[in-house]
Amino acid sequence: MKYALKCLSYIDESVSAFHAVMALEKRFLEAGFSQLREKEDWKLEEGGAYYVKRSESSILAFRIPDRKPLGFSIAAAHSDSPTFKVKTNPDMTLECYAKLNTEPYGGMIYASWLDRLLSVAGRVVYKGENGPESKLVNIDEDLLVIPNVAIHMEREMNKGFSYNPQTDLLPLWGTGTDLKLEEKVAEAAGLEPEDILGKDLFLYVREKGKLAGATKDLMVSPRLDDLSCAFALGESMTEASPQNYIPVCAVFDHEEVGSGTERGAGSTFLQDTLKRIVLLLDGREETYYKWLAESFMISADNAHALHPNHPEKADAGSKPVLNGGIVIKYHGGMKYTTDAYSEAVMKLLCKEAEVSYQTYQNRSDIAGGSTLGNVSSRLVSIPCVDIGLPQLAMHSAMETAGSRDVEDLIKVLNVFLGR
Repeated sequence: MKYALKCLSYIDESVSAFHAVMALEKRFLEAGFSQLREKEDWKLEEGGAYYVKRSESSILAFRIPDRKPLGFSIAAAHSDSPTFKVKTNPDMTLECYAKLNTEPYGGMIYASWLDRLLSVAGRVVYKGENGPESKLVNIDEDLLVIPNVAIHMEREMNKGFSYNPQTDLLPLWGTGTDLKLEEKVAEAAGLEPEDILGKDLFLYVREKGKLAGATKDLMVSPRLDDLSCAFALGESMTEASPQNYIPVCAVFDHEEVGSGTERGAGSTFLQDTLKRIVLLLDGREETYYKWLAESFMISADNAHALHPNHPEKADAGSKPVLNGGIVIKYHGGMKYTTDAYSEAVMKLLCKEAEVSYQTYQNRSDIAGGSTLGNVSSRLVSIPCVDIGLPQLAMHSAMETAGSRDVEDLIKVLNVFLGR
């Protein structure tokens, strides 16, 4: 259970996408990686290990082998999870109640967020000596709750209730009408309220992830989608010893809202970084295209497991289970990028790593979501397989996965990133 416990510890640190990247950065620094900045000149050396961030919530890490590389081995995940984003002017009052004005971020299961202890985390941008500077913030206390309506006042609640995010889902944080969130945020950040110029703040669940079940083979935690994969990528990146390929760990923000930002999988972040690596190591743009032709990508974003109470939701031929191994994902409309070639590569990697694999496809009458692979391939067009760890209650405030599956993903990534 070593990796499962380490994964839960990482998720506990990662109360926002910004904190998820900061926690990965800390691990890379401990493993001897050097930071590069996009606005500065880079110097790369054989055998070196490097990382670069964009907007503090996306990160790319890579290693340079000690011989001329053939291409890239890229593994991608995402740092964000469905939650509620705090609006720009959040303070609201009703009678004696102080509430926060929030809006949904991504497609969460609304009901799972009610009657839980919550708080606020993210980043603030403040007035520094040389212009705007940013700082991560976490109000590390039980601050908020979204209270349900009593069954006596909504007798049809258990027959199905449609939550309105503007009226039913605003969090309560006290009975004093003079409460101001910016003062609380400034205090947590060690700043004065008037110095704060901008905010990216989100709610998070205060409950810690735990191992559960009769034999502790379940992992119950917030943000398993997709921080369990982000953890595995980071862990493998610090362990792998590359031979013939440049291993790249890419963790992008904004997957839950379409990836279409300057730091999402649909941005130029990956392309820009790969091109700089090639030009610094070889000096010719032609080499970039040659190396891409020899490259491969694993898009790691969790998959739906067979539900114990609703087996009818699964496709007849695709019933992955918790602790059954890595899930290879397929979609006829190519929302998942897996094809016959990338499927074969993934199966060979699993065989070499001696781990099990399962398959997942949606029922044909149930629409599924998309993920990182097909978005990133628009700019970095290489063969890609979509995989994930099997889990239940995806996009719930608390999700459930198998405690043994994380280790399987690390094993196969060690093989892939160590090629």
